[in-house]
Amino acid sequence: MISIILTAYKEPKTIGKAVEQILMNKLDNYELIVDAPDKETLDAVKKYAKKNKHIRLIQDPGNGKPSALNLAFKKARGNVLVLTDGDVYVGENSINFLLERLEKSGAFAVTGRPVAQESRESLFGYWAHFLLNAANEDRIKRLKESKPILLSGYLFAMKKGIKNIPADVLDDAFISGTIWKNNQKIDYEPRAEVFIKNPSNFTDWLKQKRRNTSSFAKIKEYLPQAEDTRSFFSEVKGVYKVFLYPRNIKEFFYSILLLFARLLAWILGFWDTKVKKKEFKEIWQRIDSTK
Repeated sequence: MISIILTAYKEPKTIGKAVEQILMNKLDNYELIVDAPDKETLDAVKKYAKKNKHIRLIQDPGNGKPSALNLAFKKARGNVLVLTDGDVYVGENSINFLLERLEKSGAFAVTGRPVAQESRESLFGYWAHFLLNAANEDRIKRLKESKPILLSGYLFAMKKGIKNIPADVLDDAFISGTIWKNNQKIDYEPRAEVFIKNPSNFTDWLKQKRRNTSSFAKIKEYLPQAEDTRSFFSEVKGVYKVFLYPRNIKEFFYSILLLFARLLAWILGFWDTKVKKKEFKEIWQRIDSTK
């Protein structure tokens, strides 16, 4: 059996389409677990659950996504887990592509490919397209070189086995590090697209990147031997890509601004974790413009 775990929080407006997109993947032996702490989100899914016996609802205590996933892991009946979110939309065949790759590759997990919903014409749309395209190219390159790759929390499939995620880290980073620690493989399926809405203002963009950099610093506390694919120095090595992506003068200007924005995010992440020594729950903030 396949257990699809969809975690959400205060996303009644997007959860319906997220469920519909999952159901477009023609699966037979599966369950769809919708895990959310708020009544509004769960109520929005009830109409689907009444019509589809495969859908199960779980109300978690509202202690964050790691806690919600830990609960869903205990409730899941499948031997393969597919993880996604309530504010993203998986492609029509994306889950099938993941499962096909997982079976053929012998990997412990297979990650999908995040794709920006926004046009690259705007500043933040361009930033999203560049960063997601760079992540795609990096995963393909690392796969060819037999190097570890990082899961995307927006969509991935894995064999059952991960049982507990600490509360103060990003779930996808911790799961990736645990898989590396166990000398197991993460594969990549670029056909498994998941469409995401990115921050549309600088305040939200900085919040998101700041919490990401802070969380990756925390990973080393739990998994010091795990390879860090998102360190400041690994990002500096790829700076040249910023100058290859623009198609016109406007986009070149957007690229220059991105360099300064990323540097600021790293400085603030360092300040939060190394200087102020903040807990992750102090840093994590909801990004409303992505909903």
